[in-house]
Amino acid sequence: MAKRVFVVVLDSFGIGEEPDAPEYGDEGSNTLCACGTSPYLHIPNMARMGLLNIDGALDSVYKTDLAPVEHPEGAFARMQERSAGKDTTVGHWEMAGVISPRRFPTYPDGFPQEIIEEFERQTGRKVICNKPYSGTEVIKDFGKEMVETGALIVYTSADSVFQIAAHEDVVPVETLYDYCRIARAILQGDHGVARVIARPFEGEWPYTRTPRRHDFSLEPTGTTMLDQLKENGFDVLSIGKIYDIFAHRGTTDHVFTSGNPEGIERTIEATHKDFHGLCFTNLVDTDMIYGHRNDVNGYAKALSYFDEKLPELTAGLGKDDLLMITADHGCDPVTPSTDHSREYVPWLIYGPRVKAGTNLHTLPTFADLAETVLAYLGAPQLGVGTSHVSEILKED
Repeated sequence: MAKRVFVVVLDSFGIGEEPDAPEYGDEGSNTLCACGTSPYLHIPNMARMGLLNIDGALDSVYKTDLAPVEHPEGAFARMQERSAGKDTTVGHWEMAGVISPRRFPTYPDGFPQEIIEEFERQTGRKVICNKPYSGTEVIKDFGKEMVETGALIVYTSADSVFQIAAHEDVVPVETLYDYCRIARAILQGDHGVARVIARPFEGEWPYTRTPRRHDFSLEPTGTTMLDQLKENGFDVLSIGKIYDIFAHRGTTDHVFTSGNPEGIERTIEATHKDFHGLCFTNLVDTDMIYGHRNDVNGYAKALSYFDEKLPELTAGLGKDDLLMITADHGCDPVTPSTDHSREYVPWLIYGPRVKAGTNLHTLPTFADLAETVLAYLGAPQLGVGTSHVSEILKED
């Protein structure tokens, strides 16, 4: 059977503050241990793989019952982010081998008037809001005006994002996507935000966001492991928003999902497909639905659901397959902030060929994941991080 690697990103599942966390206002953050304060956290399968044995993962001000296991069954590490920032784009790019030395621009006071005026000119629609806002609150506060006037709700957050919300009965989804493409073309250079995001909503006030969200990302600034694999004849399957995060580059097949349960099911289904290469999954609910809303119990339940489904996922692994579980940043649901947090991320590696109990300790960049995937599959290295293939595999 061909070699396959399954990389699952538990979006925002950080495991403790990085040394520069105070520079980001994130001192004390630990998303894992924050979730450990909830009575709903039950993650025996990830614990068995070695999640709680990772160096420093349980160092926290939070009181929990979490404890390492005596004989972890996988290899494990924590990875430190070398890129500047703490958002989805830079986290995913770095784990795919692209370091971002400069933070993407953010707009705590809203976007400059010249940007808004040019967007209005090209779309033919007025803009309302133009300030940082919660995605659920913004449609509650501005949705009626949008429906009555046809004006587009433009808002941002602590992340580098330009978000456009519109009622699907007023602006059809495909038209909203066209407006996002217009914004993406405008927002380049100094105003090159990481993502332009379509945020359609429906129904009657206070309205409901639909699952037809779509991200329009900047193109990665270097060659990613996805590019490298595709160019060398490997399959690259994308599940969830991976396809959007990499600006539709480097994939051979993709499927969008409505949330974590569908993303998990599509990943389990992929274990039964005949392909040679990478299956790359993002599970966004932990971040989007729970982390950003400081819903610690919801976050804990989402982690527990994933953990409950893990045996189905591992059952589909062939003798030469690897499963990797990681994250792109933190989003501690207990701290007062609803923003992402600058945290180490876990890296669990599991499969029939993995040497149980291998502790890779603290790694200096997420890009070690990319180099390890490429080396294991037999693709050329990127020269950004370090491959750990020789350390994690059993001796033949």
